[in-house]
Amino acid sequence: MKNRMTTQPLKLDGNAIAATIKAEVAAEVDVLRRNGITPGLAVVLVGTDPASQIYVRSKVKTCGDLGIFSEMLTPPESVTTDDMLAIIAELNAREDIDGILIQLPLPKHVDTKRLLESVDPSKDVDGFHPVNVGRVQSGQRALAPCTPAGIIEILKRSQLAIAGQQAVVVGRSDIVGKPAAMMLLNESATVTICHSRTRDLAAITRHADILVAAIGRPAFITEDMVKPGAVLIDVGINRVEDAALVARWFPGNASRKESMEKRGSTVVGDIDPRAFAISGAYTPVPGGVGALTIAMLMQNTLTAAKARRGLV
Repeated sequence: MKNRMTTQPLKLDGNAIAATIKAEVAAEVDVLRRNGITPGLAVVLVGTDPASQIYVRSKVKTCGDLGIFSEMLTPPESVTTDDMLAIIAELNAREDIDGILIQLPLPKHVDTKRLLESVDPSKDVDGFHPVNVGRVQSGQRALAPCTPAGIIEILKRSQLAIAGQQAVVVGRSDIVGKPAAMMLLNESATVTICHSRTRDLAAITRHADILVAAIGRPAFITEDMVKPGAVLIDVGINRVEDAALVARWFPGNASRKESMEKRGSTVVGDIDPRAFAISGAYTPVPGGVGALTIAMLMQNTLTAAKARRGLV
């Protein structure tokens, strides 16, 4: 199927797609529970960062909604790398835990890389372990990083073509950019990865049928960098407090104006919202890719539970 080329661009509703995936997971979990199997997720949250606490509570609540057992471990900010390794070793050994998630970022004195590599790959529901990274790269079945996996789900469930398309990923992080590029390649797209040192970035992005922006800079991708009719996947989540910029990006948008007046800020993606008008389809911010992240975490936890019992 060709990418949609309509006068009115297609708004890709991440919330609706996430709700569908969660419902599918809940149905499968219900079948497992009736057969004596309850998938389990352990979340390790170090310290008291308010944003991380909110995000972790959301994950735990979603587990409860879908019938997944969850446990939150909250070591203090002063925890050492060795302490954390001991916690992970215990979780690796527990039969009631199918997924282990270490909430990032960790305190600077903790060796993040060492910890992520200590997680049993079969329980690595974040998809960060080198074993799962390698499996994704080689196109094998793997626990894939949640956000890139969500991007693929949005495209497929919206019936947007991937095979044969020119895909450009702006951003090369290990969490989003690199795995998104690999997963698009595995779906037979022709993929270009761009980053902060790419020369004449606009000349490359203008050729993209699928443009994934994951660079962490608000409204960085402007209208002149977009091919008319392209599918725009905006991964950025940037809090902006400049009212003048928000008014420029969202002219006449009453809800954005209200958000600025009420909260003093609003959330903006990496793509200038004015570019959406010339796209074939786009993911809004909020309500786009971000909505899929927790849904894919639940899917990974279910997949891990089934794989550990030889059910997939």
